[in-house]
Amino acid sequence: MSGEETIYVDATDQIAGRLSSKVAKVLLSGRRVVVVNSEKALVSGSRTSVVNQWKERLELASRVNPIYGPIHPRRPDNILRRMVRGMVPRKKPKGAAAMKRLRVYIGVPEGVDGSKLTKFDDAAATRPIPIYVTMADLSKSLGWNE
Repeated sequence: MSGEETIYVDATDQIAGRLSSKVAKVLLSGRRVVVVNSEKALVSGSRTSVVNQWKERLELASRVNPIYGPIHPRRPDNILRRMVRGMVPRKKPKGAAAMKRLRVYIGVPEGVDGSKLTKFDDAAATRPIPIYVTMADLSKSLGWNE
């Protein structure tokens, strides 16, 4: 595929849910999406309530054998990938193909650093940044070690 079909998205100071819905829409239109700086994406809400909700989600497991899942992502890039996956019809062929076109990275990898990074205006944080919880803070509270 050519470079013009690839969109490079910077997740810095972008609200994760809104960013995920925009990325899902672009993926379903047939374009490749590369998301960088996933650890700098924001989750809205008070820090304690956000962390407690995610920790409650970690308690969901199989009673037979935990390996049967659900598998809970803890890294920022995997959390963001999972958020996009929830907004794509992944069991249909077009959704499976869309998820193959998605790449999410922590930081900016070497091959992407010269590319023009875009941001979605609709997904930008509207309140002061310290009010939000960054994806890195959330991941560290869930047990991710850098």
